[in-house]
Order: sequence, then C-alpha cells, then structure tokens
Amino acid sequence: MLNKAALPELQRDCLTPSRHVLEQCESFGAQAQDLSALMSRIGLAGKLIARRLSRAGLMENVLGFAGSTNVQGEAVKKMDVFANQVFISVFEKSGLVCRLASEEMEKPYYIPENCPIGRYTLLYDPIDGSSNIDVNLNVGSIFSVRVQQGDDREQTGADLLQNGRQQILAGYILYGPATVLVYSLGKGVHIFTLDPSLGEFILAQENVRMPEHGPVYSTNEGNFWQWEDPIRDYVRYVHRHEGYTARYSGALVGDFHRILLEGGVFLYPGTRKKPEGKLRLLYETAPLSFIAEQAGGRASTGTQPILDLVPTSLHQRSPIIVGSPEDVALVESFIQNPRES
Repeated sequence: MLNKAALPELQRDCLTPSRHVLEQCESFGAQAQDLSALMSRIGLAGKLIARRLSRAGLMENVLGFAGSTNVQGEAVKKMDVFANQVFISVFEKSGLVCRLASEEMEKPYYIPENCPIGRYTLLYDPIDGSSNIDVNLNVGSIFSVRVQQGDDREQTGADLLQNGRQQILAGYILYGPATVLVYSLGKGVHIFTLDPSLGEFILAQENVRMPEHGPVYSTNEGNFWQWEDPIRDYVRYVHRHEGYTARYSGALVGDFHRILLEGGVFLYPGTRKKPEGKLRLLYETAPLSFIAEQAGGRASTGTQPILDLVPTSLHQRSPIIVGSPEDVALVESFIQNPRES
C-alpha cells in the first residue's frame, strides 16, 4: 500500500541537481538533457574531491605543494593538481564537452572524441582557496558552462573571450562541515547538500535571495596600504560606523557563500601596482557574479558590472565587489565620487 506520509521526504530525496535542472528547463529536449548530464558530472567531480579532502590528513600526496607553478606563476598545491585532473577525468568520454579550461592550465584541454557532438565548454577553478587546505579550512570549486561557438580549429578558445552574460550555467561547490553545491541556469539560485548516506546532492534551498543589505564586509585588509584611496576610505567608513563585522577566510567561495545567505559585500580590489586585481575573470569572478545577480545581488568592478567585462585573454584578472545591492552601491559611491582628503 502507498504510504502517503512518506512521500514528501521521498520526493525531496529524489531532487538531485540533474533532476532539478530538468524541472528548471521545463523540458526533456536535447539541451535540457545535456545540462542535466553536465550537472550530474559536476556533482560527481565534487564528490570525488570531497572524499579526497576528507581523508587529506590520512593519505600521502594530498597536502603540501606539488613543486611546480601554474600559468600565473603561483605555487601549485597537490590538491590543485588532483582536483584539476578530476574534472578532466569526469568529462572525458562524456560526449558533453569538447573543451575544458582551467586556471591551472595555460591552454584549454581538448577532448577530440567529444568534439564532434560536445557543444559545450566547461571553465573551472578546481580548488579555490587552496592555501587553506593544509590548515583544514574551507575550500571550494567554481564552475561555468558556455556553448561553443564555431569549430575552434586552431584550438585557441578565442570564442570564450566574451562577457559573462554568455554563461548558460554557473555555480560552485563548497567543501566545509557539509559539502554544498550551488548553481544557476539563469532561473534563480539553488542550493544542494551532499547526503553521505545516499551519496547524492539533495535540494536544500530553492530560489535563494541575497539580502538587500548585510552586516558583513569581507576583504583582505593586509592589502590596505596597497589599495587606491577610495577603497581605503570605504574601509575607514565601516570601521567608524556600527553594524559592520569583518569576515575573511582566504577562500573566495566560503566568503561568497556567507554573503549569499546573510548579506554584505566581498571585495578583492586591484592595487596600485596591479589594478587588474588577483582573481580570474573567466574562472572565478564571472561565475560568482552570475550567481550573485541571479540571487538579486550585484557584482561590479567599481565602475561597471562584472558580467559586462569582455576578456582579452583566457587568464585575465579582474577586481570584484560583489554582494548585497545596497552594500555594493556604497563601495561604488566611494570609487565614483572620491572623498576629498
């Protein structure tokens, strides 16, 4: 006999990201099926990385540096290498993506056997906040999907050099006390939590809305004297006014997730020597800006929306101010209308 009392819980446990995508698309057409399969494989990558992180202190070759540098000249952690390979392995022979582009690889990684049918490109930051791994703090993965335009015969990925509004899917995975997957298809922002007993991400919150204002400002104040005056003036402002609290973990995904739920603003501005900032546009700031806007927030360079930026290279960096609309507008006001000293 059907137990109707158990149906709500059972229905919730069946709402995995791949099924949720189909409901969002309101279709079982080819693109809906592709996006559902993409989310399923992104989820698998997240599970594999979460498993590795959960055993980090018990296994060899997980913690510490790999002894190499990436295309930006940064020291690479062993987990960076592992997580980057996870995404490649998960999408090889999938028939879904022709290329993967990562901040850990100088050029896109092509999967020739997928290219005749794979119409999508996955861009990702395999491990965001990798400096936190060795001290057991939050880290994350960021992902973005774009439709491939043209056949890219020269394998330069030049068609990826378009603004962030060309993304059709974006999100991130946060590895913390729970493993959380957040995504958007351009129809709101949805949060899933990994249920270890099922081995599946299960819907936790749907259509998340970022508060209009929040108490948190999140930035690396160690860079204070390297910033331009308007950013320093904003930080002095929050120091002098009640109701603000500083939170900064060193992992973009972790800090962004707090602001998504509680409101506030995250800043990683440029410095006088490096006005372009530190974070990568295609792999970090554009995907999270897509999530922010879909949740009712804003993301800005200080003078224009992040999603309007057109990169000139695959590894271009951009400053970012992202969060609640009122808080982003306040930071912009300091930049666009500098105070007299």
